[in-house]
Amino acid sequence: MSDVRYPFTAIVGMADLRLGLLLNAVSPAVGGVLVRGEKGTAKSTMVRALAGLLPAIAAVDDCRFACDPATPDPQCPDGPHVSPSASERPSQLVELPVGVAEDRIVGSLDLERALAEGVKAYEPGLLARAHRGVLYIDEVNLLQDHVVDLLLDAAAMGRSYVEREGVSVRHAARFLLVGTMNPEEGELRPQLLDRFGLTVEIAATRDPAERAEVVRRRLAYDADPAGFAARFAQEERALAEHIITARELLPKVELTDVALRQITAVCAAFEVDGLRADIVMARTAVALAAWDGRTEVLEEDVRKAAQLALPHRRRRNPFDAPGLDEEQLDRTLEEHAQQEDPEPEGDGPGPDGDGGPEGGPDGGPEDGGPDGRGPDGGGPDGGGAPEPSDGGPEVSATESAGEPAQSPVPAQHPSPARESAPVAAGDPYRTRLFTVRGTGHGAQGRRSPAETTGGHTIRARRPQGALGRLHLTATLQAAAPHQAARGRSGRALVLHKDDFREQVRQGRESNLVLFVVDASGSMAARQRMTAVKGAVLSLLMDSYQRRDKIGMITFRGAGAELALPPTSSVEVGAARLESLPTGGRTPLAAGLLRAHEVLRVERLRDPNRRPLLVVVTDGRATGGRDALARSHRAAALFATQGTASVVLDCESGPVRLGLARTLAGLLGGTAVSLDELRAEGVASLVRENRPTTVRENRATTMRKAA
Repeated sequence: MSDVRYPFTAIVGMADLRLGLLLNAVSPAVGGVLVRGEKGTAKSTMVRALAGLLPAIAAVDDCRFACDPATPDPQCPDGPHVSPSASERPSQLVELPVGVAEDRIVGSLDLERALAEGVKAYEPGLLARAHRGVLYIDEVNLLQDHVVDLLLDAAAMGRSYVEREGVSVRHAARFLLVGTMNPEEGELRPQLLDRFGLTVEIAATRDPAERAEVVRRRLAYDADPAGFAARFAQEERALAEHIITARELLPKVELTDVALRQITAVCAAFEVDGLRADIVMARTAVALAAWDGRTEVLEEDVRKAAQLALPHRRRRNPFDAPGLDEEQLDRTLEEHAQQEDPEPEGDGPGPDGDGGPEGGPDGGPEDGGPDGRGPDGGGPDGGGAPEPSDGGPEVSATESAGEPAQSPVPAQHPSPARESAPVAAGDPYRTRLFTVRGTGHGAQGRRSPAETTGGHTIRARRPQGALGRLHLTATLQAAAPHQAARGRSGRALVLHKDDFREQVRQGRESNLVLFVVDASGSMAARQRMTAVKGAVLSLLMDSYQRRDKIGMITFRGAGAELALPPTSSVEVGAARLESLPTGGRTPLAAGLLRAHEVLRVERLRDPNRRPLLVVVTDGRATGGRDALARSHRAAALFATQGTASVVLDCESGPVRLGLARTLAGLLGGTAVSLDELRAEGVASLVRENRPTTVRENRATTMRKAA
């Protein structure tokens, strides 16, 4: 790979991404950019190219934290800097790998000096390197949650706090935060999305001429990187100078009362949570004015700021797609373009038509006030009436097909051959927590107990293979009794390989939650399917919040279909569920066997990720000879392997056969009704799904039969 960066000005199209990055270069207080888009859209290329445009910085010589010589950090670990010598250095672009450890980010004890010299010294991390530069996180949605929280906290406070292994350090960490992600690989939680100042959605152009130009330029760059960069050198210099000019103009930009009122009114009308959106919009609008060479924020700046700062803050649940109603935005801006404050202090109402008196509210020209509030305390409520309920999972559904109750034989249940149109899911709700029994070793998440790289330290042990996270105290305790025998002299310890101990940390892991959903005719009653889909949607939301991978198998008619291969994109699962049709026979055995095969393959791909099987059915089985017996034999396969499982019992009506609960016993899992699924229901229903033995399953089945 060439060391010559691809020129920023050579990238074709993507105006919003270009603007979002440049605004943050002008005013890092905007809060960074999250770039969402499909793979192969030059997200990483553009971010790396931006670093070449940033002005060089003056930094204190020999300071590992790039302190500004004009205002050195009084808490700098390399300080104090009294009359320091300084020199210019390029702005740093620090890239954060997906699998980075926490101590690599914030820094840690310098173990080499601690063990060899007996001194406590701090080794800076990536946040220190990124100070006054760019911190770039590719595939930010794949980072572990605690790592993302740590990064965003540092970005918000402009300072890194390190309290670990006997080290207590504070240092400045102000940087331009840029994250890129492909939504198909999973979403960020709304709380984390809100911490990014701006979000830009990008997609590859569908214009053949533009695509041809992209390919042409890329081939030219690959053939001669230096020559290609030279073609755009003049444009790059002009853009870099434009950034410097806009930075100098930024403190002179005035955020008028009218513009601030429009900002707060828009945020209120779109019902965004908190006041961070108001502050970000104000800073973005000011940066837009400076970028255009103006000293006053105009309505067009407010509109563009809303388009960049609000879409990702509009999500009300994990399955909402980011977006903004342009008509509502224009209507709100027009209503508040020349409107006096709704509740003025002092004199009574009286519009003056000029957008307010001279001299706006307090606060600097960059952020429109330290607390981000408008003069009216937040603007009008602007909220429409809540949408009426469409009948969620609380509905007590009744069977539409009246089956006789004298025997649970599949042949009694006539399955309709006609396919029913998809019905909407009921409103999602908070579900109970289902976990996998035992302690796993999978990726960090929020579901089942596991040994993880995060979490809290529970004990020390001898290293198993390469030394992981050193347990310093246990290592010193192991070495201490042998110092005299080893001839120790001075402060340094004499360590042998057998002395080293590593930390064992316990947290929670994410699991593979595989849904097996009955979409046959027995589930086709509209109210019933609405309730069932609402329950599955709720479980999907729970999986999203716990950072699980999910998969979905549906069975109806002649067989089973893998509707969604295991993925981290829960949104895709919700979309597949919404469009799920119903009708036909009930090939329960085919659905279970397909699930067994999917889990077998996933164990080979990711042996540390433990599965949780969720079967959504009323327990009936039709289609072919001995359909019910075949489904029971298929269920026994999961019990033999100890797969944790839950059966969501969808049977309803006055006559119930209990087939779903029998199936749960054969699976070695637990049956839960739709009413029992809610977290606010009966206390402490199922916390752990203990795989039972085949013998226990048979005994349970015989007792029920008796």
